[in-house]
Order: sequence, then C-alpha cells, then structure tokens
Amino acid sequence: MKSIVILGSTGSIGTQTLEIVRMFPSSFRVVGLAAGSNVPLLVEQVREFQPELVASSGGGLAALPRLAGVRPVRTEELASYPGADLVVVATSGSSGLLPTLAAIKARKNVALANKEVLVMAGHIVVKEARQAGVTILPVDSEHSAIWQCLWGEDSRPGETKRTSRIILTASGGPFRKLSTEEMAGVSPEQALRHPTWRMGKKVTIDSATLFNKGMEVIEAHWLFNEPYSNIEVVIHPESVIHSMVEFCDGSIKAQMSCPDMRLPIQLALSYPERWENNSFPRLNMAELKALTFEMPDLSRFPCLRLAREAGEKGGTYPAVASAADEVAVELFLSGKVGFGEIARVIEGTLNAHRGVDDSGIDAILAADKWARAEARKLAGAAVC
Repeated sequence: MKSIVILGSTGSIGTQTLEIVRMFPSSFRVVGLAAGSNVPLLVEQVREFQPELVASSGGGLAALPRLAGVRPVRTEELASYPGADLVVVATSGSSGLLPTLAAIKARKNVALANKEVLVMAGHIVVKEARQAGVTILPVDSEHSAIWQCLWGEDSRPGETKRTSRIILTASGGPFRKLSTEEMAGVSPEQALRHPTWRMGKKVTIDSATLFNKGMEVIEAHWLFNEPYSNIEVVIHPESVIHSMVEFCDGSIKAQMSCPDMRLPIQLALSYPERWENNSFPRLNMAELKALTFEMPDLSRFPCLRLAREAGEKGGTYPAVASAADEVAVELFLSGKVGFGEIARVIEGTLNAHRGVDDSGIDAILAADKWARAEARKLAGAAVC
C-alpha cells in the first residue's frame, strides 16, 4: 500500500486524485490532505479518508482535531511527512513551490501537476530532485504523454541523444477562431467554458490565453532536459493526441487517449506499473472523423510568446511572467481588467523587470513579490 499526501485536495486535480484512490482502496492510504479556502469540502474529505495530518491556507481548521484524531500542520510540514511515500502537488500558482521543495528535500517522490513550480524554479527543483534521488512524476496530460513516449528510449551515458523534437499539443481553447477584436470583449463566464477539459479557474483561463502552453514549454525544458529550440507547440482541437516526441531517425511517437485527466493521474500514482481501469472511456479509432493540426497564431495569442520568451531568457524572468499572469487572471476573473489586458499586464511587467544573475530561491521569491506589485500597478493604469 502506497501512502500519499495530496496538496490541493479540494481542487480539480485533487478531487480526481481522490477518485483514483476510491477505485483502488487496497493500494493507497491517504496520510495527509491540504487545501485552500474550501474548508467545508476538506472537512468532508478528512471524514472519508481519515488522514493523519491536514493543512489549510484558508483557516477554519478548529474542528478538525476532533475528526479521527487528525493533526493540523503547516503545508511544508505536511509535504515532508516521514509517513508519506508520494506527495501529489495538485495546487495551482506559486504557493506550490516551497512545499514541493520541502517534499523533495525529505526524499519524497513528487507527482507534479502545478505548472508554476517548474516555471518559477525549474533549475532548482530538478537539481534538488537529482541530489535527493527522487522522481518527479508529471501529471499534466501533455508531459505525461511525453514521458510515456520516452519509456524505453532513454539514452545511456556515452550514447548519442535520441530525441530531436518535442511537440506539445494544445486544444486551442474556446477562442481559437475569434479575432483579436472579438477576444477583447470576452467575459470570464465565456473564458471558463473550455471545450474539452474540466479544470480549475486559473488553469482554464490560462488555457484560453494559451499562457498555459508557454508554461508547459518551460516545464518540458526542465523535465526532459530539452533545449527550447527543440520544443514546439501545435494546436490540436480534438485533444486526442496529448503530445508527441520525434526521434533522431525521424520517427514520431504520440500518446493518444480520450481527454480524461484521471488517466495521467493514475499513471503517476501507479508508476512504475500500468493498472487496468475500466472506468476510463476508451478511444474508438473508427469513430474519429479527423485529427487536425495547425500552428498557433501568436498575434492573437501573445501570452504563449511571452511565456516562451521568459523561459528562454531564464533567471528570474519566468517567475516574473508567472506572477504577473496570476495577478492578471485574478483581476480578469473579478471583472477589473478585460481579457486582452492579461497579455498587456504580463508584457508590461516583463519589460519593467531587470533580471538578476542570482536565480536562487531568495531571488526568485523576491522577483515574484515585485512582479505582483508591478502587475497590479500596471493593471490599475490600464483600467484608468
């Protein structure tokens, strides 16, 4: 039985992770849960799964010590709990960075669904994981697909590198065919209607702007040690091929399945094994009328370009882009800026930033704090 901690247990990935746990009750033991403001759902989860530890950034945990003897702790303490075999980082945003590092330093394997962790500090996270001898298991469908395509293909020391290109697929979101002018008037309600995936609000808006795909380029760079020049993005509206890898001889492997996040979640939990699960929908190739692909239009989706450029600059620039996006999305969802202003806030913040050579954790956290204040200032000017 594998003991797991879930950070972000009340969010989209967290609740789907608990679905997998319910499907395999003899394989998993939930020893820790952490959530944000949705304390009522967290209390329900504690009653059902009876973890030993619980954490919440939203407060309201006074009643939890009386529930099955559960002990409230800080999130970093939960992430490094000695009784855990695997830590699932299912949060979104920069709040996942320090708990992830805490888990790695405690020599816990990490199933990572939080994009911002590798975007902000990929060089630190990967180095720490290597030194600790732990595995980062990708949960995002795109990175899980790349990971699966690479199984059995890893080069041994001294051998020629076998991969020549990573191809990340993107659904294109709900506004793939809208003009720039039409997108300017998009409402939060419209942007939250993703045509394919069921996700949290932040990730759904990032999917609509394609900023999420730029973050995934940065993640792929760190997860698979691939130069940015070898990482491409293509729009694939059917969301059946989750990503592809081209090898040195020109062969391409693609991982295909119905769009269902439970599949990559289960794979991260069950690794190094694949488990049969008849609850998942199966892909019927005969019913597929077409698989289409197109290049993203960066003039209509500048957030993809901005994220990628920040990754290529390196240092503190990716953390600044990530923080500015968090602020811009929050302001868009609250109706304080328009959809088109998201990219302008990110770009303005990046242009105002002066990167530093020191990209240690303190510099990254300082850049994150600065970028949030700068983004709010720019957003205020944009509104005026």
